[in-house]
Order: sequence, then structure tokens, then C-alpha cells
Amino acid sequence: MTIAPAPEPITTDARPRAAGTGPVTTGPVTTGPVAAGSDGEWATGTVTPEPLAALPLPSPADVVALQGVREYPAVSVLCSTEPSARMTRGDARRLAALVSGAADRLTAELGAGPSKELRDRLLALAGDAAGRRTRSAVALYATRTTSSSWSLPVPVPDRAVVDPTFATRDLVRSLHRTPRHVVLVLTDREARLFDGAGERLLPAAGAAFPLARAGRVQRGSRRGGRAAHVEDAEDAGRDAFLRTVDRALGAYLRLRPAPLVVVGARRTAARFTALSRNTGRLAGVVPGSHTRTPLPTLAGLVRPVLEDYLRSRQTEALALLDRRARAGRSVAGMPAVWLAARAERPEMLAVEEGLFYPARLSADGDLLTPASDVDHPEVLDDAVDEVIETVLHRGGWIALVEDGALADWDRIVLTTR
Repeated sequence: MTIAPAPEPITTDARPRAAGTGPVTTGPVTTGPVAAGSDGEWATGTVTPEPLAALPLPSPADVVALQGVREYPAVSVLCSTEPSARMTRGDARRLAALVSGAADRLTAELGAGPSKELRDRLLALAGDAAGRRTRSAVALYATRTTSSSWSLPVPVPDRAVVDPTFATRDLVRSLHRTPRHVVLVLTDREARLFDGAGERLLPAAGAAFPLARAGRVQRGSRRGGRAAHVEDAEDAGRDAFLRTVDRALGAYLRLRPAPLVVVGARRTAARFTALSRNTGRLAGVVPGSHTRTPLPTLAGLVRPVLEDYLRSRQTEALALLDRRARAGRSVAGMPAVWLAARAERPEMLAVEEGLFYPARLSADGDLLTPASDVDHPEVLDDAVDEVIETVLHRGGWIALVEDGALADWDRIVLTTR
């Protein structure tokens, strides 16, 4: 996978961010006068009159940029939150406790003076997040030179990680749960195309859409051959229009491949999918006329279709795993997967969502041994995050599956090319 450049720097201040922008910062982080008190409460010198917009959802490019950070200490703080107009007091306490624990570890390892700037960055990120609308989780990332904060649409195991790289597995998981997708809204006379990521739908940039069919609907007498002729002409006009839509869709998907959701009346959607040459990644159909449906409402209608599609992808991943295992092209268990990800050509890494694996590395980085003293500077807090990043960087793909699905493979398995 090519490493994408980092998103445009944005300071983490108290202003709402524009939709779609990531808050990676490369300079000092600024925020309002918010700090974590010793009892885990948020002490605020200024009360924010209105809750701010939620932190942005990470895009694939954002995740790749975060995975490219190599700097010790890289601090990751992940905390589940209750979806709310403002972070609840209980969630704020838990977030404060996680940040406090990370700050204590930094002080113990680096000393109070050398760690102060990084501790201040974490407090600023956490204070900003506490005043915002929340989704299902927040993720804070900070080193001495960069910091960013995100909201996630999926809950996470609460944890603070101090490693040479950021803990991005939950961000990868959120992308799998809310992957980029394309939504085609269709009638037999009109077509609109939207690009979706997370909870957002936006008009597809640079596309030929919207498209409208020229001419009027032909109406004639229902008697005799005249009615049949008019109906045949109408069907031919409809099919010609749908083929035009399909060509424009294909041109867009060739440049920006993604799962496709078709939205339209059952008859029109069925005819389009029968004619289309671009339904290889069809996630499903949302029946009904929705050309004027507000985009947030439309996104809500699309979400269940995507969730069903992703469940089918897990089934496909397990079927692929069975085929590769029979061919002798798979390795199971964390130590073997770690070595194979570095030495072989990775194809697919399947890992249970709940697997965490603190470990020590050999001097050459090839051998992995489990560790229980997670806070020790020589211990990787979670080697699973590291191997996910390795497989992605080497062109493989990730299948995050339900706990228990890989019981016969020691919870993690890698197929090779």
C-alpha cells in the first residue's frame, strides 16, 4: 500500500472543523482552558455555551498517515463513549483517567521536564474532545511533533498505549464497518451519484452526474398496437438511459473503486443491475424513490445494506482462509504470523477483533515472545496493531472477524500469495 501524505495540518482548537478534514497537527496544540483534575473531573475555566461538532471520522488516507508515524514515544488513547450531544461526565472521567495513566508513564520513563510538552498535548486533545458531540468512541494520538484526534462509529476497548507507533487497529476496524462506498440514486429518468464515507454522503466529485433523460414520457391510447408501440419505445428509451448511466458509473469506479449501493424503485433497480457491467462489488439495493431524500436520511437507509455486505465479506474471508489452508499457504498464531508478514508475501490477515498481544521482539525484529509487563519500555503494548500495519504496507488486506471465528487458528492467521 502506498503511504499517503499526512492530511492538511489543523490545530485542535475549540472551533468546529470543516466536514471531512482531519485534525493532524504538526505544531503546538491549542485549546480552551480545559485540564484534567486529579480526581478525573474536567476542570473548566470557561464553560462552552453550546456543544461543538463531533471530531471527524478518519478516512483511509488519515489512517495510512497515522500508520506512517515512527517516533517514540507515540501515545494512543482510545475510549468508548456514549453517543451524545456532549461527552457525558462518566465518559469524561474515564478519558481523563486514561490520559492521566499515559502521562504518569511518560513522566516515569522520560522525566517530568522532557515529557511536559507531550503531556500537555494529550491534555489539550482530551479537553477539546470532552466539549464535543460524541459518537461511539474517541481516539487521541500524540508524539512530540504531531497530534490528532478522531471520533469513531464503533466502540473500542478503553486503553492508553505508549509504543514507537500509533495503535490504529480500531481505526482500521471503523473503516471496515463504515467503508468508503458509492451510492447511485436512480429513476428511469434521473440519476445522481454520491460518495460515502462514515456517516457522510457527498456528491461524487468530478463525475458526469447528475444525469437526466431527455424528452418527455410518451403516453398514448391503450387500444391496439398503438399502446404496445408506445410502451416498447418507452422501454427502449429507459434502457438507453440506464446504459448511459452505467457508462458514467463505470468511468467513476475505474478511478475510485468502492462497493456500490443502488437506490431506486424495484423495477428500475432490477433493470439497471441486469444491464450494468459495473456491479462486481454491488453491496445491495435500497428500494424506493429517494431522489429528493435528504442526504443524512439517505445515509441511514444505506447503512443496513452496507452492514449486510460486510457480514458477507467475513464469510468470504473465512472461505478464502479454508482454501489457502488446504493449499499450504497459511500460517496461524501470533509468532508465526509476525515472521511470515515480514518474510513472505502477505495476501490476507484475518484476526479476531478482541485479540491483543503484548510482546517483546528479538534484536533482528523477526521473533516475537509474549510479555506480561506491558508498561516496560521494551514491550510492544499490542503486536497485533503492528502486524496489521505491516500487512497493509506490504499490499495485503485485513479481515477483522468476530471473536471465536478463528478458534482453530489461534485467533490470528495470515494467507500468503
